[in-house]
Amino acid sequence: MKVKIFIAIAGIALLAACKGRNGSYEIANNSSSADTASVSSASDTLADAKPKLVKTADMSFKVKSVQQTGDSIAHITAKLNGLVIHHQMGSSIERSEDIRLSNDSVMRVSAFNTTADMTVKIPSEKLEDFMNHVSHMGIYVTARKMDIEDKSLDYLSAKLKLKNRREMVAQQKTGKIKIKDPEAVLWLKDDMIDGQISNQKIDEAVNFSVVSLNFYQSNTIYKERIANDDPSAYKMPFFNRLLMAISNGWYLFTELILGIANLWVLILAGVGIWMAFRVYKRKYPALKV
Repeated sequence: MKVKIFIAIAGIALLAACKGRNGSYEIANNSSSADTASVSSASDTLADAKPKLVKTADMSFKVKSVQQTGDSIAHITAKLNGLVIHHQMGSSIERSEDIRLSNDSVMRVSAFNTTADMTVKIPSEKLEDFMNHVSHMGIYVTARKMDIEDKSLDYLSAKLKLKNRREMVAQQKTGKIKIKDPEAVLWLKDDMIDGQISNQKIDEAVNFSVVSLNFYQSNTIYKERIANDDPSAYKMPFFNRLLMAISNGWYLFTELILGIANLWVLILAGVGIWMAFRVYKRKYPALKV
């Protein structure tokens, strides 16, 4: 039953490919025997083709040391002829506290967590061995998943379309098929390239499985002695500050005397005006009503 369905799908895809994107192909020899032969060829190809199974996996687990685990995963990946395509490690401080040791130094105690993300490509036949080996590196596994996607029909569809387009190009050169729009020829060639690239991507995905890994460790406590960055902690002792205050007071007093001395002319003028006003009041007392 499945084979008949596959035959029907392949036949429809093949007939649709013959029409082109814009329907601008004019076929000189339009015989049903060619279509029947194409459908039969598609069924034979589907029956004989090797399944295109694309495997992907991901795992999340806790480890003792993120740094050492990352190095071990990179080593086992290279040993299995795989490739690390992404590796990111980071740490973030969750809590921090400063303990004062002296006026100019403190003990900073920080609690931070470390995580890492890795993406590797492993030969598909060695995927299970890789996943089992990596799972033994952790303290425990929080999540593990593997998916398999069958790309056989996509691969066959692209392959048949590519074959059909090659035949059309060959017939166009011999004059059996006339293409009205010249741009359709360019589209046809580009579509052939896209089909080849698409199948190469499927082959790559079939041969090498992509594995996403996330691992983390327990929070780490780190202690360090650093300089005190609080300026208020660097004040002088009380008696030193008291002597400095007395010295500053005497300095301000002497500056005040010097300032008054600089204003002697104004002071003398003010005294003269005040004395003149007193004399005037005595000489011309106010009249009583």
